[in-house]
Amino acid sequence: MALSDQIRTRRREQGLSLAELARRAKISKGYLSRLERDSDDVRPSADVLYRIAFVLGTPVGELLEKQIENANAELPDVPEELRKLALAEHILEEDIKMLARIEYQGRQPRTMGDWRFVYEAIKRSVESAG
Repeated sequence: MALSDQIRTRRREQGLSLAELARRAKISKGYLSRLERDSDDVRPSADVLYRIAFVLGTPVGELLEKQIENANAELPDVPEELRKLALAEHILEEDIKMLARIEYQGRQPRTMGDWRFVYEAIKRSVESAG
């Protein structure tokens, strides 16, 4: 399946409109529309592909149809509320991966506020140690 089909299919599976995916990925609706129509004419940057994949909750490699031995090394399963926080706060990819692996007694934070608290606590503890 072509990149255009992968993006369109996954966007629809998520129940996202073209405009909403474009807004969350911080790209123009027109650009996303062109990308979904004919990916052969549009060459998105790695950053744009990552942002689209992140919003859709899928590894970039899956959008590009590449087999990745360990998809978790690229993009761990990111809970929806963490994804929202990461988009709102522009959290770095390596920090998102770290946060997505956090569990306490087999459970992860549930709300965006809980994720923010954990993230801020980690930042403060690392900054105070340095």
